[in-house]
Amino acid sequence: MGIRLPSLVQIKQLLKLQSLLSRNQADVPKGHLAVYVGDVEKRRYVVPISYLNHPSFRSLLCQAEEEFGFNHPMGGLTIPCNEDAFVDLTSQLHAS
Repeated sequence: MGIRLPSLVQIKQLLKLQSLLSRNQADVPKGHLAVYVGDVEKRRYVVPISYLNHPSFRSLLCQAEEEFGFNHPMGGLTIPCNEDAFVDLTSQLHAS
């Protein structure tokens, strides 16, 4: 069992995804939605609405519903998830 290093193409895709996810603009591009993620300090991410079709992302939405109902403290959709886990999940969704 060895360590598999990402290819240059994969690194470029991850950097592009990270750039998309870490936007702090007030505008959300068409076909995307803004979510707030983090345990203590919430960070805003902009993700494609196509992620809503994935069962793993839906699971996060169910967790948000259980924890916050329709009262989100940040004024937007807040997902109760570790930020690193969220970035890992969205990276996987982006690759699929």
